[in-house]
Amino acid sequence: MKISARNTIKGTVRNVVLGPVSAEVTLRVAPGIEIVSVISATSAKALKLKKGKKAYAIVKASNVMVGID
Repeated sequence: MKISARNTIKGTVRNVVLGPVSAEVTLRVAPGIEIVSVISATSAKALKLKKGKKAYAIVKASNVMVGID
């Protein structure tokens, strides 16, 4: 796999919650660290995502905001 994004983090699928339109995918990227992403249900099915499968979190964003209460 070759992509232009530089923020590519390898992980393991911990959970997939499949809805009618979207899927919430949780990846464990390090002990105690998880990344959660919402993707289309069609993509989750095409990638055959399931618990224990290796996958990548690929972050491509123009900015990151930080907020506090």
